[in-house]
Amino acid sequence: MKNRISVLASDDFLGRAPSTEGEEKTISYLAEQFKQIGLKPANKDSYFQGMSLMKLTADASMKLDISGGESNISLKFSDDFIGGTPQISELVQINNSDIVFVGYGINSPENRWNDYDGLDVKGKTVLLLVNDPGYATSDTNLFNGKAMTIYGRWTYKFDEAARQGASAAIIIHETGAAAYPWAVVQNSWSGSQFYLVDNDLSRSNLQLQSWVTTESAQKIFESAGLDYNQIITSAAKRGFKPVNMNLKASIQFKNQVEYTKSNNVAAVWPGTGQSDEYIIYTAHWDHFGVNPAFKGDSILNGAVDNATGTAALIEIAEAFTKLPENQNRSILFLAVTCEEQGLLGSKFYAENPLFPLNKTVAVINMDALNISGKTKDMTIIGFGNSKLDDYAVAVLNKYKRYANPDPTPEKGSYFRSDHFSFAKKGVPSLYLSKGIDDVEHGEKWALAESEKWVMANYHKPTDNYEPDKWNFNGMIEDIKVYFEVGYNLSIIREFPDWNAGSPFKSIRDQMMNKNANRKTVF
Repeated sequence: MKNRISVLASDDFLGRAPSTEGEEKTISYLAEQFKQIGLKPANKDSYFQGMSLMKLTADASMKLDISGGESNISLKFSDDFIGGTPQISELVQINNSDIVFVGYGINSPENRWNDYDGLDVKGKTVLLLVNDPGYATSDTNLFNGKAMTIYGRWTYKFDEAARQGASAAIIIHETGAAAYPWAVVQNSWSGSQFYLVDNDLSRSNLQLQSWVTTESAQKIFESAGLDYNQIITSAAKRGFKPVNMNLKASIQFKNQVEYTKSNNVAAVWPGTGQSDEYIIYTAHWDHFGVNPAFKGDSILNGAVDNATGTAALIEIAEAFTKLPENQNRSILFLAVTCEEQGLLGSKFYAENPLFPLNKTVAVINMDALNISGKTKDMTIIGFGNSKLDDYAVAVLNKYKRYANPDPTPEKGSYFRSDHFSFAKKGVPSLYLSKGIDDVEHGEKWALAESEKWVMANYHKPTDNYEPDKWNFNGMIEDIKVYFEVGYNLSIIREFPDWNAGSPFKSIRDQMMNKNANRKTVF
């Protein structure tokens, strides 16, 4: 594991950005590792599943101007706001677009909540909050209480604004609600952004998708003569009505459009008796490459996120080849691209599977493994969603460990990694993550260490491979659990299902030709 992480997180791999020299080095290394181990190419005679992408790079000298209020505001790119466009256009221009504060920007019939009810935002700029009303109020009768729902994710908010016909959507960043500091937004949205060639956003009228800092949002509300705290508080209550701010937004910037490609890496270890049925292990290989805006170390190596998970993918593949006899079902090892760009690689595979989804038994996802030490537990993100939890619990119990639900569900982790792309298509998916009950220091210490790492290193050049600082003991124990869960699934005949009440169950039922009484659309 140390050797493989050190290679993947090395400066030589240039931060593993899609469609760069760093990608070429990364996918070549992965394919060679799989070949040496003895795995077969999954895409006929190739280890690669290519996909066409649009690479859009907005001019970072842009300014967002807000006028019509008590004072004109000019927001500086990166410091005050950040974003870009999903449009295939070399010039983006928005002139004096009316700004409407739409609360959380959510349209959710099942939650009886529609921030756009009776509102026409065509050609307008919508200003909105991250997360959802349940987070703000901790009211279990609103959405899912403190736990973020899909409606709290920035991806949903931009998609919904586009469906409503808005010209611009601006999310107000707040560290607690977003689950990460402003620096993460800066690093994630600086430089080029990738989109699948066939995507709804580029077909919409949304010209700008953007974030602003809390401080910038407060200035905007102040210029409009509005009480920021009062209005955002009211936005979390039923009956909230959008606020016309009587302000105008204007922006103009050049946009470089390129068509390019990136690749998932896919390798198979064949089964014996049920070789046409598959267990998929996933980990994303990509990170953010090189950002010249950083002085000194400008390479975002992504050692924890996600050289650890990618190295584990190879390690588990090798473990399967060492078994005294092959398992019944085939195992697909899938290193996906563009996770950091919105789960694009896993989304592409789920929509263009190399093997039928109704023959795919389960997905086991690995993202950012444990570097803090042994834990008595492991976390199941989305605990209770599917019968796969039972398999994880059984293996953990074997090692006298236990399963914990997500300790910070308000961060929306279930919607932030590649298993979700498969869940949306109905495939039972397990996202096992590091535990929080540290053997030596306990839960409080472990949670504090995790939060400290996020604030200092997540999506930053400081996410480096540091073997002298990392404790690998917990990581190795966790990898054994990943391996054994997949192995146990590979030797049975049943197809573990989603639990009753899961929004993904009806999709799986339809796929498996079961009687489904409703249809769920994501």
